[in-house]
Amino acid sequence: MIRHLDRTTYDGWAWVDVYQLDRHGDATQRRALFLRPAGMRPVNVPPVPYAERRSRPRSGVASVTG
Repeated sequence: MIRHLDRTTYDGWAWVDVYQLDRHGDATQRRALFLRPAGMRPVNVPPVPYAERRSRPRSGVASVTG
């Protein structure tokens, strides 16, 4: 969660700014969510360390060999 937004909502509900994370734990998109903070729970998923990630060629990019 990035921050709590100061918007008028129903009692017990809130608007928050968050980052969507990929499987590596890197932020991929920023989103605004309308949710009930009482229903939130922490999720502890260890990210894949940078050194262990597989390098994949980007689509549309030719590799040079030789």
